[in-house]
Amino acid sequence: MSLFSFFKPAPYKKVVSDPELVKKRYKYWRIRIFYSMYSGYAFYYLTRKSFTFAMPAMMVDLGLTKSQLGLLGSVLYLSYGLSKFVSGVMSDRSNPRYFMAFGLILTGIVNIAFGFSSSLIAFAVFWGINGWFQGFGWPPCARLLTHWYSQSERGRWWSFWSTSHNVGGVIIPILAAFLAQSWGWRSAMYVPGGLCIMGGLFLINRLRDTPQSLGLPSIEEFRSDYPGSSDDEIEQSRAEAQQERELTTKEILFQYVLKNPAVWILSISYFFVYVIRTAVNDWGQLYLFEQKGFTLMAAGSCIVLFEVGGFVGSLAAGWISDTVFNGKRGPVNVIFCIASFLVIGMLWFLPVGAVLAAWVSMFLIGFFIFGPQMLIGVTAAELSHKKAAGTATGFAGWFAYFGAAAAGFPCGKVAQDFGWGAFFFIMAACAAIATVILFPLWSASARPKVFQKKSANA
Repeated sequence: MSLFSFFKPAPYKKVVSDPELVKKRYKYWRIRIFYSMYSGYAFYYLTRKSFTFAMPAMMVDLGLTKSQLGLLGSVLYLSYGLSKFVSGVMSDRSNPRYFMAFGLILTGIVNIAFGFSSSLIAFAVFWGINGWFQGFGWPPCARLLTHWYSQSERGRWWSFWSTSHNVGGVIIPILAAFLAQSWGWRSAMYVPGGLCIMGGLFLINRLRDTPQSLGLPSIEEFRSDYPGSSDDEIEQSRAEAQQERELTTKEILFQYVLKNPAVWILSISYFFVYVIRTAVNDWGQLYLFEQKGFTLMAAGSCIVLFEVGGFVGSLAAGWISDTVFNGKRGPVNVIFCIASFLVIGMLWFLPVGAVLAAWVSMFLIGFFIFGPQMLIGVTAAELSHKKAAGTATGFAGWFAYFGAAAAGFPCGKVAQDFGWGAFFFIMAACAAIATVILFPLWSASARPKVFQKKSANA
């Protein structure tokens, strides 16, 4: 059996006819699928951020500069962003059970190899490879979230799932700092790598593909929840759900992604959102240490509050979009970006030594920036096609990680040559630009009619 056949989507089985059995199985599998991909993506975050929190020890041990460390961060983000797009196309034609697990096992192996290295070139090569396999985590989750949870509830499920990287983000600085301090920075690469290899085996055991591969009806049919804002759109969605099939790669890539203006709008806005998210996460600790007189421990605690704020903000954004705006993600994206602009100023003008104010500022930045960071992905999946969810979110993620790469070496260079004031001016400008770009999608709630018609004729 070839590797490609190993990744093939699981075939559909005959649908179970007993409604009570269908309900019972759906309840079981929705819980099992969710906790599996939640924990799996948290594991991915351990090996994505292991280097970030080993940096201080690496600077002391190896004499690396800020620019060199920033370069390694940019290498990861560029390879990860490209991988999210390519693996998105692949994952929409793959079984997430094996696709996600394979990536997690490989990223664990690469982290261990990084820990055995000592040269900047080797670091760059292994960290670039790590970024590539990191891209195997998000797209299969997008496929699972669109197949197992319907539109009227998806914002809440997706937002809850997205907190998995906040969990990973809280665990890894504590774990990496403890390991680096106790046994050196290399142990901060070995241990997360080993944990991810075990996590990949766990995913193979726990995950499954679509409901139909287990003999269940589609999620839209099961919950009588068909996307659309008019009777015609809902009827079209019902017909598609009853005749659901796997799309060709050409249909996925061109019809539902590259020719979809909504996906382009979301992708461009994602760039600016990720500049903010990544810059605050990667450089916030150093800024507070250098400019505000914080100890490393106090500055690190602020990063934890940033992740906690992101956890709460993601949940709030999903709940608000589902309940207050009836499944519309646009208003929440715009409102949260405006708020991000304001709270960035709080951190910028923070008084020296004001730890409590820093905690509040970092919590609020996390709260408001992780809202659109999560919902832009949901929106891309919903304004595309459920069978193109991985590609649409992967394409948007490609742009996002160009933004993350810009937050690495370029933002580090700006802070180094022009000061932290210039750094924060860029952050505020990114929030303002993202707000303007996202505004045209304020009222969007389902796939544009033009794409529905094309799908019907496909």
